[in-house]
Amino acid sequence: METVDFIDTSGDQAVRGYLHAPAVQASACLILTHGAGANCQTPLLVALADAFAEAGFIVLRCDLPFRQAKPSGPPMRSAERDQAGLRAAVTAMRRETGAAARMFLGGHSYGGRMASILAADDPGLVDALLLLSYPLHPPRAPEQLRTQHFAKLQTPALFVSGVRDGFGTTAELEAALQLIPARTELLPAEGAGHELIGKRNRDALPRLVVEAFRAFTGSHP
Repeated sequence: METVDFIDTSGDQAVRGYLHAPAVQASACLILTHGAGANCQTPLLVALADAFAEAGFIVLRCDLPFRQAKPSGPPMRSAERDQAGLRAAVTAMRRETGAAARMFLGGHSYGGRMASILAADDPGLVDALLLLSYPLHPPRAPEQLRTQHFAKLQTPALFVSGVRDGFGTTAELEAALQLIPARTELLPAEGAGHELIGKRNRDALPRLVVEAFRAFTGSHP
């Protein structure tokens, strides 16, 4: 397995991140991005990218445009640009892997939300989504649901969420997933909060997510 810097500036939005190449030729690609307060160097994304690459996927973990523009701070009115950045990442990885490779897109929290909105607007863009700690609502504000696009989502999606996540309980997520016409599955992470990964599960969680996603998508790179 090899990890190298990745930069693609051929489109309107630059794609910047790190490419994890498996030891064998991959027939599937996974693009992962980060949450609102982070970048693609978070322990969760690094651990998942390594685990998926070891399982035979080619993986790109990339910074969203808002993070490329500033090293810290939350996104400010950049949702459309961030979605365009993910679309550019998909285009770049299709050139990298070839048309025959299955293409998967996902991210943590805000990044996963941007991926799901993009997929809802363009159902044929990717084959499936991996949504980590989907921010169903702000903490302590369950009435402010972020599900407006769920009814349009035609792309299969695996949701992974900590059972202690303040952005949405397991029961709330299960109810919200009923709004999505595509095939969905929820993988609860026992003992985890919104960050998903920690000292207690840093070894087990990546393997669990890889196994669940491969089963969900029928992927055997």
